[in-house]
Amino acid sequence: MLLTNNQSETILTKEELLQVFYSGCKPQTFIGVESEKLLVYKKNNQAVKYEDVIKILNMFAIENNWEKVYDGLSLIALRGQNGTITLEPGSQIEISLKPLKMLDDIALKLTDFYTKLETYADKIGAKVLNIGIHPVSTYEDIKIIPKRRYEYMTKYLPSKGLTPFVMMRETAGIQANFDYKDEQDAAHKLALAIKMSPIISALYSNSPMRGGKLTEYKSFRANSWLNVDEDRCGFISKKLFEKELDFTFNDYVETLLDVPMIFIERNGSYYEANITFREFMTNGYSGLTAQLSDWSTHISLYFPDVRLKSYIEIRNHDAQNASMTYSVPAFWKGIIYNPNAMEAIEDILKDYSYEDFVQLRNNAPKYGINARLKNIEIIELIKEFFNISRASLQENGINEEKYLDSAFEYIENKRTPADDIIKDFQL
Repeated sequence: MLLTNNQSETILTKEELLQVFYSGCKPQTFIGVESEKLLVYKKNNQAVKYEDVIKILNMFAIENNWEKVYDGLSLIALRGQNGTITLEPGSQIEISLKPLKMLDDIALKLTDFYTKLETYADKIGAKVLNIGIHPVSTYEDIKIIPKRRYEYMTKYLPSKGLTPFVMMRETAGIQANFDYKDEQDAAHKLALAIKMSPIISALYSNSPMRGGKLTEYKSFRANSWLNVDEDRCGFISKKLFEKELDFTFNDYVETLLDVPMIFIERNGSYYEANITFREFMTNGYSGLTAQLSDWSTHISLYFPDVRLKSYIEIRNHDAQNASMTYSVPAFWKGIIYNPNAMEAIEDILKDYSYEDFVQLRNNAPKYGINARLKNIEIIELIKEFFNISRASLQENGINEEKYLDSAFEYIENKRTPADDIIKDFQL
């Protein structure tokens, strides 16, 4: 995240908190993609251990000149010319591409990463999965990686929900990130994306199994997010669902100020701090005063389905095969960067209430595209939305709509990747 002030400075005013979001206002239309992958051993489909995943990171580093990043003595990430490779809590490998404008460039770089990851995984007797949850291993079998941030989350989150360890250790997803021009543009994009999120994530349902068995859910990954921490997950604010949108950066900051902190990091030392950020700013904690680095960390530990930083993160899609992965940034580009497309979808959704979307968010993980938004099965909305996105991409005249083909195949057959797994399920 870009910060305009020195992160070591003590925060004195709310204006400094707001500046993080104002710093994101820019005329650009870049796309960021973050794609997580699960690794299992070929011999038994069990989750690959951290010690073996480190071997893969070392191969990436040596053969591709990636810089190693450590937490203490533990290797946790790599930095390279095209982005970063990081380890998620359960040793999932995530590629975070530097923002790009063209979908062809995104597909090219992701394909290169996936090809190398599969090659390196094969060398340690492992394979890469294109699904959103481990098919056999559960969190009891998967150790948290030695990263102190995750250790404190492991201590904190079980007091807040039933399935934080499922989310942290067992699952993998896809995220697409987009720029905003100004405060009003950010509010409109945030509001629209958060309404659309449970609808679109239903199409990308790809985690119907767990612990070697099929579950009752099309996306057990999405279901796990429903039971992590109500303080920091979900829909952010009812104001985003009002017909006359009046949501500002200040509203987002006010929401975050009342979210409890998980930890405070200072010069490599960590402190448990189950106080709100507002309390930390007002009173300090154990002799510590709030700094911009604390605010940056706090923002990153807030997990709504769509998140605001100095860009907008659209987060809630199960991991997929390559072609379906490419369709995620393609679909959202066709909507988020076209005002007419946004207006068309806003008009479709304008008569649904906050409560309608909450109910859908709770039902979509189980029923997928057969879930209903009040009076309509959401597959019908998905068809409309993807047609709008395709028409939007076609306006550019560079054939980016081709990246929606795999998604359209599922839509036309009224299926999801989860339905393919359920039909052919075997270990």
